[in-house]
Amino acid sequence: MDFSPEAWLPFLRGLPNGVIYLMLGLSALVENLIPPIPGDTIIAMGAFLAGTGRITFTGVYVSTTVGSLAGFLTLFAVGTFISRRFLLEKNYRWFSARDILRAEDWFRRYGYLLVLLNRFLPGARSVVSVAGGISRLRVLPVTALAFLSCAAWNGIWIFMGYSLGTRWELVEEGVSSIMTRYNAVMAILGGLFVLALILFRFLRKRR
Repeated sequence: MDFSPEAWLPFLRGLPNGVIYLMLGLSALVENLIPPIPGDTIIAMGAFLAGTGRITFTGVYVSTTVGSLAGFLTLFAVGTFISRRFLLEKNYRWFSARDILRAEDWFRRYGYLLVLLNRFLPGARSVVSVAGGISRLRVLPVTALAFLSCAAWNGIWIFMGYSLGTRWELVEEGVSSIMTRYNAVMAILGGLFVLALILFRFLRKRR
């Protein structure tokens, strides 16, 4: 399916306002369940429509944030009710055994912090939500922290799209450029973090 701005904008413009909000909320939800779907770009397109006056900023923000939170909590519930052994044996592409074991290790140390940062961790959002359920984190703190994460991340994208108004070519270039740079920076920081942990453990063993 084509998720490019050229395909989606005319489609969204032709829908009633209520249906647009529903579509934006569903895209934010599904993006958590099926990571390859570019939910952030669709959110930015909704913000662009708000910038042109087609729909409201508040409507875009509320619908996408609720959708993002619902997607996170859906996978959190999946992690709570399915067995750890089942996931490890299945070794799904998007929930590989290696990722689950790594996430479990992180959750033993930084569980709630990872939930708070989950929207800012490209490629790991779904794993964080499932691992949180497997790790049996408490529902209320997880819901509150996941909401803050969704609200902050969506606010950034919606403000960016809204502030550019009718200049969609800048929105499209901005989303692509920023996401590329952001993912590169996060990959570098993640690599440095892993190296720091390895060095720390090595020095601790020597002592």
